[in-house]
Amino acid sequence: MSVAAISLSEAQPLVSVPHRGKVAMAGLIIAEAAIFTIFVVAYLFYIGKSLTGPTPREVLEIPVFYTICLLSSSLTIHYAGKVLERGRRGAFLTLWSLTILLGGLFLFGTGQEWHRLIYEHGLTISTNLFGTTYYSLVGLHAFHVTLGIIMLVIVAIFAFAGRVGSEHSRRVDVLSMYWHFVDAVWVVVFTVVYLLGR
Repeated sequence: MSVAAISLSEAQPLVSVPHRGKVAMAGLIIAEAAIFTIFVVAYLFYIGKSLTGPTPREVLEIPVFYTICLLSSSLTIHYAGKVLERGRRGAFLTLWSLTILLGGLFLFGTGQEWHRLIYEHGLTISTNLFGTTYYSLVGLHAFHVTLGIIMLVIVAIFAFAGRVGSEHSRRVDVLSMYWHFVDAVWVVVFTVVYLLGR
């Protein structure tokens, strides 16, 4: 190889290729965002069009505490990834477990709300248009939170077994992307269902 060719190859900057896990997760998030958009639009379209009660204003209570729990879990999972990068496994496990706990509390709150709506107010998915769109939208989100918690628990099991280290921080970041997406979707759902929809 000539000297000119060597100097030319050294002068060209290396192209940084994004982590394939992050690219795949970004693709999944875009697809899931499209699905959530359809459900949100349907909820907004059918607000106030139920021919029978109950109505959102009559039965919905704003879940402030459980919303704080879920949104706080975005902070705990973010810092869990940061401490794992530095090899602090104990701190990672603590923050990761706290993320699972906060997500679990949110699901518990959703379950409590559904129990109250069904047994105290008689609102089911087939009661009226509000019931159908409410359970479809909030249920879709709860499903995604449940899926996220299952994945978090699997990582926690491996971490407790000592099989998660700083070399896995990029994979943890990919899972964090999903969890941040679930939290961001809740901000939209919360706004649409509990603020605008009432």
